Formats: sequence, structure tokens, C-alpha cells
Amino acid sequence: GEVVGGLAGYLLPKFEQEHTECYIYDLAVDAAHRRQGVATALIGALQQLAAERGWSVIFVQADLGDDPAIALYTKLGTRADVL
Repeated sequence: GEVVGGLAGYLLPKFEQEHTECYIYDLAVDAAHRRQGVATALIGALQQLAAERGWSVIFVQADLGDDPAIALYTKLGTRADVL
């Protein structure tokens, strides 16, 4: 009954191809509830929604030095370092 985390994102319909991508803009978990699977569950729910709606890609950006975020996202998907 308590909100301990949240995820916000944008849907990006592609015009050159017939598919939609989802960009995770923000993901936050209350400090007292971190390392308990909340972020993983939020991303899992988004993955399920993407599968149901036919979205082709979910992607997220993490800043260098944000090691906990990088570890989480790497664990859940494919990592690409871009400039």
C-alpha cells in the first residue's frame, strides 16, 4: 500500500520503420527500499507491457560513474557504450 519507486518513460514511434521504442527517462526507488528488487520489478513490468503492445526496444541512459544503475541495466539487457 506504499509507493516506494517509480518509472517514467517516453514512447518513440519510428517513422522510417513500423515500430515503437520506449525510453526510460527516470527510475527511482526510495533509499530504504533499494537492493530489494523494486527497480528490477518495475523494469520487468515495463518489459511485459512492451511485449503486449509490440514495442520493439526499451532503452535507458546511465551516466558514467553511476555504478549501481549501470550494474542494474547491464544485468537486465544488452549494454552499449555510446558517445
